[in-house]
Parts: sequence; C-alpha cells; structure tokens
Amino acid sequence: MSCAVVATTEAHFESLHRALDVVAREHRFLALMQAPPLEKSLAFYRGVIDSGFAHFVALDGEKVVGWCDVSPVFGHSRAHIGLLGIALLPEARHRGLGAQLLQAAIDKSWARGLTRIELSVRADNLNAKALYERFGFVHEGLQRRASLVGGIYHDAHAMALLR
Repeated sequence: MSCAVVATTEAHFESLHRALDVVAREHRFLALMQAPPLEKSLAFYRGVIDSGFAHFVALDGEKVVGWCDVSPVFGHSRAHIGLLGIALLPEARHRGLGAQLLQAAIDKSWARGLTRIELSVRADNLNAKALYERFGFVHEGLQRRASLVGGIYHDAHAMALLR
C-alpha cells in the first residue's frame, strides 16, 4: 500500500464518510458507533476546512484510508484550542500513516495560530496513546467512564499539546 497524505478537499468527502463508517463500526476508537448521515458529515468537513482548521486524509489511490482533523472548540475564550480527531482503516494501520497525518495536522494548526491541541483517547488504545506521547502530547487526566460500549464502560486519557 503506497499512500499519500494530502489536505482534504470536497473530492474526498464521500470516501472519507465511508472510512468514518468503517472505523466507527469497530466500536473501539471513535465516539460514534456508525457514521452520521452523509449531509451532517459533509457539513462538518466543510466547516472545519472553511474555518481554516486542519483536515488531512491518507489516500490509497482515490480511496481515503485515514484522516486527521483539528476542529474548533466552543467558546470565545477557547478560540486558541483545537480538538484532534484521527483514525485509520484497519488495513492502513501500523504503516506510519498516523504519524504523517498527525504531523500535518499539528503543523497546520500552529500555522493557523492555535496554541493548544486537545484530545481524548480510550485508555485501552495503547498504540494511539504512544503515538500522541511521541509527538509531545501530555497526559492531563483520566476521564473515568468516558464511554459506554456494549454495556462496558471505558476510561479515557485527556491529553494536550501546547505550542
């Protein structure tokens, strides 16, 4: 698999939505259990891109196999903060794409003027936590019972990277 990491455009949206649905249905990595309706996803993608926030995809040909975005958080006093989201399709994992996507998103976020990037990662997602730590994200706390999947609660780590 030879992949390229590029800034997300409208041409990627439908494939991105399909990738989101695949990862969401794994019930392990995202807050979603399935992708929202296409129109809602398109509005989110456009909102992130139109506001100048980071949104990148990993492409295998024309197929989106991963993404990373840094979206705005609510509140005027938090305009310097972005919320990180990242995921890869199963076949794209453990190939260095997560690091490429993350670096692109961090670089764009700093260039946009952000000074803090936040994320929440499930405590049992050790690979993702290790990736974030490698990039300098710091553990800020444990969110107990942060998600409920199939009747089982999962804790999450609150992490952040400061510029």
